[in-house]
Amino acid sequence: MTTSIPAQLRQDAAISPRSRRRRRAAEEGDRGILSTADWRTTGVRVFAPIVNVLLGVSLVLAGLLPLLWLMKSAVTPTQETLTNPLAIFPQEWAWSNIAKAWNDVHIGDFFFNTIAMAAGSWAVQLLVATTGGFALAVLRPKYGKIVSAFVLATLFIPSVVLLVPLYLTVLNPPLIGHSLINTFWAVWLPAGASAFNVLLVIRFFESLPREIFEAARTDGAGTFRLFWSVVLPMSKPILGVVSILAINASWADFLWPNLVLKDIGIQPLSVRLPQIAASTDLGVYLAALMIATLIPVVIFLVFQRAFLNSGGIGGAVKG
Repeated sequence: MTTSIPAQLRQDAAISPRSRRRRRAAEEGDRGILSTADWRTTGVRVFAPIVNVLLGVSLVLAGLLPLLWLMKSAVTPTQETLTNPLAIFPQEWAWSNIAKAWNDVHIGDFFFNTIAMAAGSWAVQLLVATTGGFALAVLRPKYGKIVSAFVLATLFIPSVVLLVPLYLTVLNPPLIGHSLINTFWAVWLPAGASAFNVLLVIRFFESLPREIFEAARTDGAGTFRLFWSVVLPMSKPILGVVSILAINASWADFLWPNLVLKDIGIQPLSVRLPQIAASTDLGVYLAALMIATLIPVVIFLVFQRAFLNSGGIGGAVKG
């Protein structure tokens, strides 16, 4: 007696093992929370797109409405903002608020102070995170796991506990001989001690194919050449993530700059804006807040386009 083999089984048997693996990998890579079988059901096909649209619209509204209200209030007269704060459009436009915020309140000076502080913190954090991640994930010394464990342990120490010893260290740093108070170095150097960024870069570097490192070593690449010409070009996505975290954290930091930057001439926006709130017209103050808020949004969009959408790990490896 002969048993007929279904057409699907005959077709699967004719496919080579390599093709089957590729097809399985493609299916698993495209799968989300709902499987292909789930999408075949009527309820999922009807309600899942509706839920996705509602969630997307809710997230957009929750993220954009406060920013749009701030932009509207920044060019609205103070009295109108106080009497009708929820109006969609202002009855009168007060574009002079932006000019007053930039010139009279000298927001421009504090704005450039913030850029200098954020740029230095970003450079130090990127340097420490990439070199530390390279040493522990690519070079892999014998004591690497112990160092990684100590770095991970620092995440469990509350940052408030470190304020006093860190301030005393900045006040009288070893080997330097003079205080770093009222200098940007007092903000830049402590910013580099970010265990989270180091661990983030370590995990990314560990996911990179080691065959490329071995091939570079075989071709005669030294440690610096391996780091600069091989690892960093493959790491654009994680560099973008660390950059966004570093710049946003530095832009919004208030407590530490308020402690170490006593000179008004070098204070950033995060420190200066709360100090001028009581003595500044509301419309001008909201215009200053708008200037301080839009810059991180623009920076995020730039980094997201340049790094996070650069094709991911696979695209970086191919490049």
